[in-house]
Amino acid sequence: MNIGIRAHDLGNLSIEKLAESVARNGIKAVQLALTKSFPELNLQIGSLSPGLGQYIRDIFHKYNIQIAVLGCYVNIIHPDLKERHRLLEFFKEHIRYARDFGCSVVGTETGNVHVEMGYTPDNFSEKAFIEVVKSVRELVEEAEKFGVIVGIEPGVNHPVYSPRMMKRLLDEVPSNNLQVIFDPANLLTVENYTHQEEIFCEAMELFGDHIVVIHAKDFVIENNKLVFVPAGKGLLNYRVLFKMIKYKKPYINILVENTKGFDINKSIEYLERVYETV
Repeated sequence: MNIGIRAHDLGNLSIEKLAESVARNGIKAVQLALTKSFPELNLQIGSLSPGLGQYIRDIFHKYNIQIAVLGCYVNIIHPDLKERHRLLEFFKEHIRYARDFGCSVVGTETGNVHVEMGYTPDNFSEKAFIEVVKSVRELVEEAEKFGVIVGIEPGVNHPVYSPRMMKRLLDEVPSNNLQVIFDPANLLTVENYTHQEEIFCEAMELFGDHIVVIHAKDFVIENNKLVFVPAGKGLLNYRVLFKMIKYKKPYINILVENTKGFDINKSIEYLERVYETV
């Protein structure tokens, strides 16, 4: 396995301390959201530079850690068009300097039609999807100039909420610089979680060739709601998932998220154990 972690789950540490903490946990890759891991840098449009990218890359490289994804999870369909433009420009800046971080993927979800992020049926309209296409197309056009991948993460709370919607987005923006960050738990609901195998199979059939990163977390059902928990502590069928990817996607980055403290090593051990036995 090529297993990693979402870096800000380790807390707000200095760049060197964060790299040390990742290495201490025996982890070889991270998804690095600069604004979440290093809020003290106060990064704005115009803040990124080759120097910053190379500085962070060199520290992580010293500990043999890959920056697998630059996380820039912004609302790409923000209803305030001025704010949307600002957020898209910030994402483009990540694209332009991603290679300086030793990274080729910049990731996000597909946003929300409202200012406040969270579940709303308004996200499931045709109009919302069209706005997603416009923004993703703009980001991909920038990515094509720099040889970088825009990684889109589908999820049930967003306009790209199902395998079919993800496939539709790939068809609408037909570029090899658009790929998928696949978090299987993000496609599950209270209504469909008992059909995991069907949903995972559909995803693999529709866009398996476009998956570049996998997120790993788990879920339980509490008070008729789906609640995320660390991998190995819930109901997600990793045996089914790993059977699908083990030989189709050798050494793909599998990044643990929503996992902290002692649960990190426990989750990694669980994932490795399941992976070895499929």
